[in-house]
Amino acid sequence: MASIAVCPGSFDPVTYGHLDIIKRGANVFDQVYVCVLNNSSKKPLFTVEERCELLQQVTSNLPNVTIESFQGLLMDYARSKKANAILRGLRAVSDFEYEMQITSMNRVLEENIETFFMMTNNQYSFLSSSIVKEVAKYGGNISDLVPKVVEEALNKKFKR
Repeated sequence: MASIAVCPGSFDPVTYGHLDIIKRGANVFDQVYVCVLNNSSKKPLFTVEERCELLQQVTSNLPNVTIESFQGLLMDYARSKKANAILRGLRAVSDFEYEMQITSMNRVLEENIETFFMMTNNQYSFLSSSIVKEVAKYGGNISDLVPKVVEEALNKKFKR
């Protein structure tokens, strides 16, 4: 049986921290679906289509990674892909409480899909899309935080 994971997130924008989890997940699972979700509690800078395009560009060297978007319940999407795992990245202990709530709810919705938490590389433990957007907005150097194509997209959004 193939191991199929769904790696969900808003990816607004994708950072090296996200890529760390996606690449390492691609080494563990036969297939990884990176699912761009539209989080209704956030105001995104990039459209879902833009986020998918950026992710496709930065994961093009990973043949077992597929980028898609989805609206609705994550577990419905995971079932549609015949996934047996959800892959989530953790940066710090502070992420765990929120992730535990989501995982517990997902178990109620679909008990046959396991959630796997992967600790991000220490060098990215502080990194979030929100921080990247804030630094980029004020012209700070983000070249060590995001791939070049993402840096260029952020500069374009902020008219640099």
